[in-house]
Amino acid sequence: MQWQEMTWSALASLSKDTPIVIPIAATEQHGRHLPVFTDSMLLGEVVRRASDHLGDRVVWTPLLWLGNSHHHLDFAGTLSASPRTYLDILADLLENIITHGFRRLVLLNGHGGNIVPAQQATFEVRQRHRDRDDLLLLATTYWTLGASPAEADPSFGQSKMDHACEWETSMILRLAPHLVGDISGLEPVSSAGRFEPASRAWITRERTREGYLGDPRRASAEKGEILFRLFAADVVTLLERVAVWDGTSWGP
Repeated sequence: MQWQEMTWSALASLSKDTPIVIPIAATEQHGRHLPVFTDSMLLGEVVRRASDHLGDRVVWTPLLWLGNSHHHLDFAGTLSASPRTYLDILADLLENIITHGFRRLVLLNGHGGNIVPAQQATFEVRQRHRDRDDLLLLATTYWTLGASPAEADPSFGQSKMDHACEWETSMILRLAPHLVGDISGLEPVSSAGRFEPASRAWITRERTREGYLGDPRRASAEKGEILFRLFAADVVTLLERVAVWDGTSWGP
């Protein structure tokens, strides 16, 4: 079910145990070969596929296309909310939905820069409702839910999400190939850092002059279909667990 397609009375009549999913993404540069709406387009397709499977068991709010993308601001086309502002936006959305009585809320993310703000937003909102034991507040990112694309196709060279990379380029080739520029001459850009596993503060131009990380040349529409299928299945599995939660327990 789509939040934006329902009347207020229809929403009010829903079971308050219905999972409410807030898809959050971004509008930012993705190298010279992918559109600035890449993250939002990809998450939108994952949501579409998961929604088709779940039917009326889940409500999806409109996708939030504004993300925390300040690290990309040196590249034209990027639109961003600063980290604290973005965190507050997410927290307010959660509070809005809690005000309407719903108890199972999921921030479903499709942009790396949103991971920390989304986790912090759910944490802060939970602290405001310490007297309740019936709230389930989750923040997750669709490519972190367990999929191993290389097990489905050994030709994948990438083992984790980068930026405008083999994975993202493949998915856009599957979804909107007419929006993909020439990738044949692109050189691989390593995402490895000298100080790993420490987390280093960074801006994108420090790591890549062209705005991408990884090896987009390995992309194909066939790989994109595999990725969409795996990622959507992971989201469905998570939301099915949310739907059957007993309302109080912490563990399995």
